[in-house]
Amino acid sequence: MSINKEVDVLVIGAGPSGTIAASIVHKAGLSVQVVEKMLFPRFVIGESLLPRCMEALDEAGFLDAVKAKGFQRKDGAKFVWGDKLCDFNFSQQFTHGWEWTWQVQRAEFDKTLADECERQGVPVEYETEVTDIKIDDKGHSVTTIKTKDGSLETIKAKFIIDGSGYGRVIPRLFGLEKSSGQHSRKAMFCHLQDPRRSEVASEPNRIIICVHDLDTWIWVIPFSNGTTSVGYVGKPEFFEKYTGTPEAQFRQLLAAEPILKERFDGVSLVWNEPRSLQSWSSTTETFYGNGFVLTGNVTEFLDPVFSSGVTLASVSAQTAANLVIRHFKGEQVDWENEYMKFMQRGIDVFRTYVNTWYDGTLFNIFFAEERNEDIMNKICSVLAGYVWDETNPFVRNHEKNVRTLGKYMSKATIDK
Repeated sequence: MSINKEVDVLVIGAGPSGTIAASIVHKAGLSVQVVEKMLFPRFVIGESLLPRCMEALDEAGFLDAVKAKGFQRKDGAKFVWGDKLCDFNFSQQFTHGWEWTWQVQRAEFDKTLADECERQGVPVEYETEVTDIKIDDKGHSVTTIKTKDGSLETIKAKFIIDGSGYGRVIPRLFGLEKSSGQHSRKAMFCHLQDPRRSEVASEPNRIIICVHDLDTWIWVIPFSNGTTSVGYVGKPEFFEKYTGTPEAQFRQLLAAEPILKERFDGVSLVWNEPRSLQSWSSTTETFYGNGFVLTGNVTEFLDPVFSSGVTLASVSAQTAANLVIRHFKGEQVDWENEYMKFMQRGIDVFRTYVNTWYDGTLFNIFFAEERNEDIMNKICSVLAGYVWDETNPFVRNHEKNVRTLGKYMSKATIDK
């Protein structure tokens, strides 16, 4: 098969990870092509960004385009369990960095990034599926793609950045997929009209995480257009007691949680019906190889509870893109330490907080009657996405310090 196009870097996927990487690499003077299986705009979960994302968006040159969309500003995260409250404000975090970000409708957000990428001069081909990749000893590749009209074409590249998200193109084609070890969970979610938002005194500049029971939580993400994303996350068996159509099940879920019932009783759904997602956690054997690097959800996706997905996608894309640029400059790149182990450190920090959320350890910390402000500010930095700040003891020794603090707070509560 003849070569239809030759580029320096082929980027698979036009989500945040792919477009951030493509823009940074393009700015360095390399030729780039983005191919995307889906037609944008399209919906994915991950609507509440973290401040650490802003650094990657800034380097990619995307901030002005995103600001122009008027997305809802996000200044923190509020955790609610019955009458107990824990409110994190990013301006009080331990790490010096961005103190705010956005809550976004992902279909519009992702399309904004892709459009800006094209405006910068990077071609983006939609409805284009990667069917085969062959890489030679030099790391140069020939990728076969199926275009939207069904024809097969080939792209020759000197390097591939795989930001294909849940499509997991290279892990799937090269047999690199493996289980993440996270428990299987299910989410049921929908966008709703939110006419009573001001009546319930809910700040639109916060994501709200509501504890429904010890195994189930709810996200409430207000958007700037007056609608709100609501999703239940729990063990698959939790949802089995709710029957009927997806809408009927979802309205039963809303009615089962008092603060949601008051706010959303009888409101209209923005979508035709709620959607479900299950068993999303995944990882891969390696994050890099001869002539390729994996970014975003292709590396690992943990859980939506702390909104880590887009942060890991953004930072991995930013980091990988700069290493690719060095590679093209002829510099020696230590992909194991500078990329895989670096990214794994951040993933492991988030993993600790996800696991200690689900086993109740974080409940003892977040909902304690007396909380140490300095410690909470350090935890706030983690929730802001600064999971690579080794000066923060709740990053550097995340597992030990979180569990020790959780035990201490639990004992202090019992002693009272």
